[in-house]
Amino acid sequence: MAVFAVHYVYSEATVPARDIHRPEHRAWLNALVDQGVVLTSGPYADGSGALILVSAEDLDAVTKLFEDDPFNREGLLTDKRITEWLPTMGAFAP
Repeated sequence: MAVFAVHYVYSEATVPARDIHRPEHRAWLNALVDQGVVLTSGPYADGSGALILVSAEDLDAVTKLFEDDPFNREGLLTDKRITEWLPTMGAFAP
């Protein structure tokens, strides 16, 4: 399995809708944590977005998976970037 970094970018305009959909978004993420797919997740301190680390077979699998995120489905992301990450030391290193 590879590790992927999913970077979300938010805008101020989506704050009210994100507040509404956050419980569903977090429930979706927590289910993936329970499955061992999401390794960790959290927003950036400045509110500009979030980082989600994911264990998956390939980029296509992650891309398809994140289509189901309530934030994505509701059009609440200004941008989303998914890239394979190669941890060499620490908690996520092989």
